Amino acid sequence: MSDHHLIVGGQRSGKSRHAERLAQQWLAASPGHRVTVVATATAWDDEMRVRIARHQADRPSEMSTVEEPRYLSRVLREHAVAGQLLLVDCLTLWLTNWLMPAEGLVDLPAWRVEREALLATLSDSPSPVIFVSNEVGWGVIPLSREVRVFVDELGRLNQDVAQRCAELTLMVAGQPWTRAVTAS
Repeated sequence: MSDHHLIVGGQRSGKSRHAERLAQQWLAASPGHRVTVVATATAWDDEMRVRIARHQADRPSEMSTVEEPRYLSRVLREHAVAGQLLLVDCLTLWLTNWLMPAEGLVDLPAWRVEREALLATLSDSPSPVIFVSNEVGWGVIPLSREVRVFVDELGRLNQDVAQRCAELTLMVAGQPWTRAVTAS
């Protein structure tokens, strides 16, 4: 079993804050440990620019950041080395960049290739990875086909990533509920 960890929850549930606390514990455990945050957000409007700036300002200074909105598997392979924790924030925005891109051109075959590449990368990564993702299936689902496809894809992605993780945390009102992942 890997040392990977998936943190899921609703918006403003404390997912990123909890992931950063875990990363700080990793840093404190050994002077040779390093953390790289892999940020997937794209600043497509003013409100999103403010959110990104807030995340950047809140992030501990000892963590480096790599921005990659689409090719997550490549970045994880490039940065995965012993002693390096990778924190991916977040899978939801990564999927949004593929299935609901600002330019409006959805490339489902390329998405599926990248999704499989990500899952394969986790199997042999020398770095533990903490993933942050939203749990969106508990709310009202709008009637549009695109949104239903997105919700379904995120649910499948979260399940497949969770199966490659040692731990799964559900964030509720800022509180983590963590358990070991069992093979199904």
